[in-house]
Amino acid sequence: MVESSDDLGLASAVKLACLIADRTIGARELLDHYLERIGRLDDELNSVITFDIERAQQTAHDADAKTAAGAELGPLHGLPITVKDAIATKGIRSTGGAVELKDHIPTEDAPVVQRVKTAGANVFAKTNLPPWSGDIQTFNPMFGTTNNPWDISRTPGGSSGGASTAVAMGFTSFEMGTDLAGSVRLPAHFSGVCGHKPSFGIVPQFGYLDHSTAGSLESDVNVFGPLARSVADLELLLDLMSGPTDDRATAWELSLPPARHDELGDFRVAAWLDDPSCPTGSKVASVLDEAVSALSRAGAAVDRAARPDVPLESASDTGLPLISATTSPAWSDNEWADQLSRAATDHGSSTIRHRDWLLLTKQRTADRHRWANFFKSYDVLLCPVAISEAIPHNQDGGFFSRTITVNGQERPYTDLVMWTSMIGYVYLPATVVPVGFTGDGLPVGIQVVAPFLEDRTALGFARHIEAICGGYRPPPLATSKI
Repeated sequence: MVESSDDLGLASAVKLACLIADRTIGARELLDHYLERIGRLDDELNSVITFDIERAQQTAHDADAKTAAGAELGPLHGLPITVKDAIATKGIRSTGGAVELKDHIPTEDAPVVQRVKTAGANVFAKTNLPPWSGDIQTFNPMFGTTNNPWDISRTPGGSSGGASTAVAMGFTSFEMGTDLAGSVRLPAHFSGVCGHKPSFGIVPQFGYLDHSTAGSLESDVNVFGPLARSVADLELLLDLMSGPTDDRATAWELSLPPARHDELGDFRVAAWLDDPSCPTGSKVASVLDEAVSALSRAGAAVDRAARPDVPLESASDTGLPLISATTSPAWSDNEWADQLSRAATDHGSSTIRHRDWLLLTKQRTADRHRWANFFKSYDVLLCPVAISEAIPHNQDGGFFSRTITVNGQERPYTDLVMWTSMIGYVYLPATVVPVGFTGDGLPVGIQVVAPFLEDRTALGFARHIEAICGGYRPPPLATSKI
C-alpha cells in the first residue's frame, strides 16, 4: 500500500512496476504525479527541460487499458520516465545541449530508448545537460543551469546532471545517462543516487548526441548506463539495455556471467580510498573510510593495501588523452582550427594523430591485462567516485582551465575525473551507490569496480553496501509540501 503521494514518487522502479501491475496505482495516475512534482519542485532546480505530455498521456491511458484487460505486461509497464537530452528520442526535441541541434527532433529512438519502451516505459520529458555532454557540471545556453537537489548553490554533476536530479527528486521512475569520463557516476555521487557504468560495448551507443552527426557513431570509452533509486533498479535496467544491436544479433548474443558470490563474506574486497598523486578531500575520505569499516564489521574481507599494477596517474597519462580524442568530433571547424593552433602548448589531446592514438591504445591494452590479473586475487575494488563532494557552480573558463578547492587548496578541475577516468578508459564496469553524508549534509557515493563483463559482480556487491550503508535517501527538497 502506498503511504503518501510523496512516497509514490520516491519509490523504486521495481516497486512502481509492481504497483501498476497489481492495479494499486495506474500508469496515468503515476504520470500525473510526476508532472505535479516537477511543476511544484523543479523551478529552483531546472532539471526537466522539454515535455511531450499529450503523447505520454495517451500512452499511459493505453497502458492502463492493457492492465485492465489482463494482458501480458512488460517489466517496465506503464512507468513514466525522463531521458537525458543527449539520447535521441523519437518525436521529442533532443538537442545534446547544443545550439546546433536546438530544433532537432529525431525520427527514431536510440536503441536503449526503444528497448525500455518495448519493456513498457513511457517517455514524457527530457533532462538537462552541458553542451555535447562535455562537462562535469550541467549548464548550457539554451536551458540554463541545473542545481544540486541537496544544495542549489552547487552542481549536481555532469553530464547527466539533469538526469540525476530528476531521479533524486522523484520526477521520474528512472533515467538513462551516458558516461565517458564519469557522466553517470559523478552525478550519482553528487546527487545521492545509484548509477551503473556498464562494461564498454555491452550497451549500444547509437543515438548518442555528442556531436552534430546526431547519433550515427559509437564512441570509444563512452557507455550508456542507468540512474535509479535502488541497485535492484540498476540490475533490471542493465538487463533491458544491454545486448547487441539488430544487425549484430544475427551473429552473437550477450550472456553476462552471474555475480562471483552471493554472501558478503565470500567477496574478496580491495579498498583503494586515497592516493598521493590525487589526494581525496577529507570530507569524502571520512565517509568512505566509515563505509568500508562498516562493511568489515558486517563480515566483508577487506584488504586496504591491495592495488592493481596500474597507477592512478594512468588516468591522466593514458585515460584523459583517449577520452579527449573521443570528444573531437564535437568541435566546429573553427574550434578545431583553434585546437590545432594551441596543441603545441596546450593539452592537445583532442588533436592527437592516429599514430598517437594507437600507441595509447597499446598502453591501454597492457593496462587492461594488469587489471585482469588483479581481479584473479580480488572480486571487487572499492574506490572514490571523486575527490570532492558536489562543488559550487563554477562556469568561468573551460574544462582545462577551471580549478576547484579541496581541503583549502586549489586543485585542477580535471582532478574531479581522475578516479572515474582510470576505470573508464580500460572498459571496466562500476556501480555507484550512496554510502553517507559529509558534515555539511552532502551525499557521498563509492565506486564498486569489477572485472570486464562481470557487471553483475559489481551490482551484487553494491546491494550489500546499500543494505549496510543505507543507499538512496530523498533530499529534503524532495519531501517538501510547499
